Amino acid sequence: MDELKQAQALYDTLVEFAVTYSFQMFGALVIFLVGWWLSAKIGGVVERVMISRDIDITLSRFTGGASKLVILGIVIIIALGNIGISVTPLIAAIGAVGLGAGLAIQGMLANYAAGFTIIITRPFVVGDTIRVQGVSGVVDQVMLPYTLLIDEDNVTIQIPNKLIVGEVLHNSADNMLIELSVGVAYSSDVDRVLSVVTDAVTSVDGVPSDKTHSIGIDNFGDSSINIGIRVLAPSTRHFEIRYALNKAVFDALKQAEIEIPFPQREVKML
Repeated sequence: MDELKQAQALYDTLVEFAVTYSFQMFGALVIFLVGWWLSAKIGGVVERVMISRDIDITLSRFTGGASKLVILGIVIIIALGNIGISVTPLIAAIGAVGLGAGLAIQGMLANYAAGFTIIITRPFVVGDTIRVQGVSGVVDQVMLPYTLLIDEDNVTIQIPNKLIVGEVLHNSADNMLIELSVGVAYSSDVDRVLSVVTDAVTSVDGVPSDKTHSIGIDNFGDSSINIGIRVLAPSTRHFEIRYALNKAVFDALKQAEIEIPFPQREVKML
């Protein structure tokens, strides 16, 4: 009999709770579902509008996602308030837990803060070629915690963002500079040498034909006149074009019978 009385009391309590709060709970559920749908729509609209205005895709996605989360947070607070739950203690508890978690994962948070800085200031965008921390490659993705590069060997390089912000960053956009030097004998006709080297450089596939390269006398060595070559070439083919340039210049000088001297030391016995 006692168990039946306890079961009856529990049943009465549940019925009373359902009668009293059913409409509030249903309303909170409706508010949450509508808010979830609305936040996704608004986030998508924000992202599409930014992309249509030629804003960086990484920044556009971040702003769209942040807009969705902000709206969803407001919706959750409204839904909880609708069923009579005070969110003030909950916010205080979340703040205390967040402080402790922040101290524990401050290294990770530093990466996220640096990623946010990169997205806002945009020192580089997807498709640029950058060199930082001794590595270089084409930017494939810019995430909040890290940045992904792809080098010419198709190797993916992941760099924590905190190692990028505040460091010396080289951004060469779509092209990288190739610098070469070749020595010719002092007896050579310099004008003819420059003409032969220029023709050899422009014949290499991948070298721009808009005369952005520079070719001239770099310095005077002990046994040769050193010709300097500076060429802008696509970053994704840096080493391929570098090696092709070396071969093209060597073959052209050899065919033109222009001497490439090598260091010599003369020893006299007294």
